[in-house]
Amino acid sequence: MPLKISISGVRGTPEALTREVCENFARAFAVYLGNKGTVVVGCDTRPNSNEIKTYVMQALAEYGVNCLDAGICPTPTIGIYVREKKLSGGVMITASHNPLPWNGIKLMRSDGIFLNEKQASKLLSIYEKLKASTSASASKRRLTAAQKGKITVIGDALNIHIYKLLAALNPAPIKARRFKVVVDPVNGAGYQLAPQFLKKLNCEVIMLHADPAKVFERPPEPTPTALTALCEKVKSEKADIGFALDPDADRLALVDETGTPLSEELSVVIAADYILGNKTGGGEKSARHKLFSGKQKVVVNLSTTMAMDDIAKLHHAQLYRTKIGEVHVSEKMKKLKAPIGGEGNGGVIFPKVGFNRDAFSGMLLILAYLAGARKKLSAVAGKIPKYYSVKEKVAVSTAKEAAALIKKAKSHFKGAKLDLTEGVKVIFPDGWLHVRASNTEPIVRVMGEGKDLEKIKRQCREVREGA
Repeated sequence: MPLKISISGVRGTPEALTREVCENFARAFAVYLGNKGTVVVGCDTRPNSNEIKTYVMQALAEYGVNCLDAGICPTPTIGIYVREKKLSGGVMITASHNPLPWNGIKLMRSDGIFLNEKQASKLLSIYEKLKASTSASASKRRLTAAQKGKITVIGDALNIHIYKLLAALNPAPIKARRFKVVVDPVNGAGYQLAPQFLKKLNCEVIMLHADPAKVFERPPEPTPTALTALCEKVKSEKADIGFALDPDADRLALVDETGTPLSEELSVVIAADYILGNKTGGGEKSARHKLFSGKQKVVVNLSTTMAMDDIAKLHHAQLYRTKIGEVHVSEKMKKLKAPIGGEGNGGVIFPKVGFNRDAFSGMLLILAYLAGARKKLSAVAGKIPKYYSVKEKVAVSTAKEAAALIKKAKSHFKGAKLDLTEGVKVIFPDGWLHVRASNTEPIVRVMGEGKDLEKIKRQCREVREGA
């Protein structure tokens, strides 16, 4: 299996993501940083994540960069730590939602945001030059002991993340509700932070799949079909809400108090509904709890649900859509000073905490909404306009094969309104269909949404049959 190198970092299976590849990417990042500075490095709980982290830190130090070893921690924790400590950058060892045996390396710049396309291209150019060096002496930088970087273990990363969360909103209304919460971190990087943070909010916390020594006990992507055990636990415990994470805890999915899983698309929609509405409940405003003033802006990507358009319209907010990839959303939010945004895969971005998708920011905002509105999650979700969605994958072997499929889709729907920002998005009066190459897997994603489920299925089938 070849490496998957994209705006989302580098990912691969063990035969592709070798020690040499990991070290060369780390060296390339060191050169990109000018062979100086300090970065924080964390990892998820995959069996080889700690080993890759060691390779990366040693290679960075060899090239003059100091490393702070944060151990197992969520991806958003690394981004927050970079910003709070004013570091040169960050590295996260994770393949995010990819299944085993995939793993990967994500790189962050000094503002805690992932590298954008231009920056990633520069880094890749450095990597290719290092990879072309065939001799050991050519691939290693000769530095004295004094010039080499140091590796230091740190223990404050999770506490800083919790501090930022608790400082972002007034936690008193949440504490007063004493929510009963079930959390499924899929034995991943959020297994420590989730109970620590939620207990600070006076929640009764029940953990499910929270053993880092075990492999994933459900599919790592927190889609509704993967959450059967969480749904059952929420019902049996009579909990107020269930939270499901992916392995690096940047995605959040929800289960309501009846044990019904919600589409991962709704996490960012509900969070935006709360922020844009400045709510304490029932649509009423409160000067004491007001977060922002003036016409607000919200940023999501091209594939995020149309329900976000409805919520933006409801609150007279301006909605912006970007290419797929967290960095595109983050940079747009930073530029526009948008108070909320994210992606429809369960990725909530709340700038008052950080500019990364953050499952814990999502938890905070959704609990704040329920506390202020004094409503059940089923009622909050029930008022959001309903759309059917279909998310499918077509396996491809090469980028050329992916491009050919996208070209066929473009030709097939040439009579409709097309958005060619990324891949091809076909816009119909009552829905849309988006066909694009994945940034993280060797697949083409075929996604559709609308009011007519059978129509969406048919359109997706037409794309698949064209493969």
